[in-house]
Amino acid sequence: MKISIGNDHAGTGYKEMISEKLEAMGHTVTNYGTNSDDSVDYPDFVHPVAEDVENKKADLGIIICGSGNGANMTANKHQGVRSALCWNEEIAQLAREHNDANVLSIPARFVSEELATKMTEVFLNTQFEGGRHQRRVDKIPAKKNCS
Repeated sequence: MKISIGNDHAGTGYKEMISEKLEAMGHTVTNYGTNSDDSVDYPDFVHPVAEDVENKKADLGIIICGSGNGANMTANKHQGVRSALCWNEEIAQLAREHNDANVLSIPARFVSEELATKMTEVFLNTQFEGGRHQRRVDKIPAKKNCS
């Protein structure tokens, strides 16, 4: 699987750990994140991940910032991107099963590295259920179809 990953200064250690584990599992990882703890602007590192997912250059994306919120908001500005801010394994599972999320947003300052790894594994290994959920996902991009 092709996975793009991006992070700001709060997520550097998480990105490195997650990337290593993904590569050990045989995934191809493209790193758009900073490799430093020096303060940076998260959109500069999130937009390239979202563009890869949007343009189908990556199967999934992972974005990491302090709260996960800014990265999540940025990614969701892209057509076809359904980024989910997750803080436990169940949310990561439901984001994939019910929302067909294709980007995982991790709040580095609020989850442990161990939990971030578990959420990533769940996110990658969970499939979209489709069915009644597909109808809802289809309504996300176009307000005019929400009747």
